[in-house]
Amino acid sequence: MPWVLCAFGLLCAAAAAISLRPPRWPGTIAVLVWPVGWLVGELPLHNLAIWSATGAALVVTGGLADWPGYVGVAGLALGLVGLRQHLVHAAAVDDAVDRSLCQLDRCEPSGHRYTWRDLAAVFPFRPRTVRRVCNLEYASAAGRSLCLDVLRPDGDDVTRRPVFVYVHGGAWVIGHKNQQGRLTMHELVAAGWVCVSVNYRLSPRATWPDHIVDVKRALAWVKRNIAQHGGDPDFVVIGGGSAGAHLASLTALSAHDKTFQPGFTELDLSVQGCVAYYGIYDFVDRDRHFPYRAFQTFLLRHVVMKQRLERARELYDRASPVFHISPAAPPFLVWHGDRDSLAPVAGARAFVEKLRATSSAPCAYVELPGAQHAFELFPSLRSVAAVRGTHRFCQAIWSAHRARALTPADRS
Repeated sequence: MPWVLCAFGLLCAAAAAISLRPPRWPGTIAVLVWPVGWLVGELPLHNLAIWSATGAALVVTGGLADWPGYVGVAGLALGLVGLRQHLVHAAAVDDAVDRSLCQLDRCEPSGHRYTWRDLAAVFPFRPRTVRRVCNLEYASAAGRSLCLDVLRPDGDDVTRRPVFVYVHGGAWVIGHKNQQGRLTMHELVAAGWVCVSVNYRLSPRATWPDHIVDVKRALAWVKRNIAQHGGDPDFVVIGGGSAGAHLASLTALSAHDKTFQPGFTELDLSVQGCVAYYGIYDFVDRDRHFPYRAFQTFLLRHVVMKQRLERARELYDRASPVFHISPAAPPFLVWHGDRDSLAPVAGARAFVEKLRATSSAPCAYVELPGAQHAFELFPSLRSVAAVRGTHRFCQAIWSAHRARALTPADRS
C-alpha cells in the first residue's frame, strides 16, 4: 500500500504541475497532455474532493507503513496546493470581467442562478425553464441533412427577442451542437434570449470552405425563420469556442464576402456582435504564435484545407478572421486563457489589438489567469463567472441597439 500511495501522490503532483505550466512544445506532447491540465484546472473542486478522499483512504489502509507512503503524501500535498491556486485564479474572474467590460454599460446578469448542485454536475443539464426544439434542417449538402437546435424560454409567447447563435468547436473535425455552449445558451435563454446551436460539415470528409459556408447557411436560416420562434432577425449575436470561435469570428467579419454564400448572395448576413471563446484567428500564423508546426503542416494542410500554404496563400488569408478586420466590424468579446496550450494566447492578443486599432465598435478582451482551452464547457467557478460576463456583454449591446432604434416620439 505505501507504494500505491506514493504513485498516487506523485501522479497528483504531476497533474497539478501540468495544469499550471502546460507544455506547449512539441505539438504531440502539448495535445496529449492537454486533457490532464484541462480536467484538473477547470474542475478543481471535484479533484480536491476526489484526491483528498482517495489519499485519506490509502493512509487509513496502511499507506504510511513505509517511507514511500510519506513521499506520496508530500506529492499529494503539492497537488492540493496546485488545486488551491486554480481556485484563487477562478475567484479573480469577476474582477477581470469588470476591467474588460468597463467601456460598456454596466448590466448585471439576471439569468439562471447557479447553485452548488449545479457546480457539482460535470455536464450542464438543461434547466426546466428552457425549451429546446431539436434537429431543424437548415440546409442539405452532398445528400446530408444539416441541422440546428433552437432554445427559448419555456411557455413564453414574447416576440422579437434578441438572438444568439452558437457554433461548436472541435478542430473542424469533431464536435456536435448538443455538446458545447450549453452554459452560455442556458444563461442567455434564462434572461429572455432565443439561442440557436448549429451543426456543420466536418473534416476530413469536408474541405474548406465547406465549414464556413454551412455556418453562413445556418445564419441565413435564422434570418428567415427565427421570428417564428420569437427571435428578432434584426439582432443576432454569433459566438463559439475554439474552431467555432474561428467560424463565428469569420462570419461576423466577412458579411461583405459573398464567396462564402454560394446560391444565397442576396442575403445580408451581418450580425450585431460576436463572442469568441479561445479561438484561432490567423491560419497563416503570420507572427509565428504556434510553437510547433503540427497545426499548419498537419491539421490544416492535410485535413481541413487540403492544400499547402505556399500554394494557396489567398485561400489561407481569406480563411483567417484577422484578414477581414475592417472599420465596419461589429462589437466583439474575446475570451482566452493564459494557460491555453492548443490555441496560443498570443494569437488572441494580436487579433484584439488589430480589432481595436481598426474598428470603431467596442472590443472587450478577457484573459483568464490559469485557464486552459475549453474552459467554459464545465459548470465551475470560472466558467459560471465567464458566461455571466458574456451575458453582460450581450445585454449591453442589445440595450444599445434598442436605444438606437427608438424614434424621437418613443424617447419623449
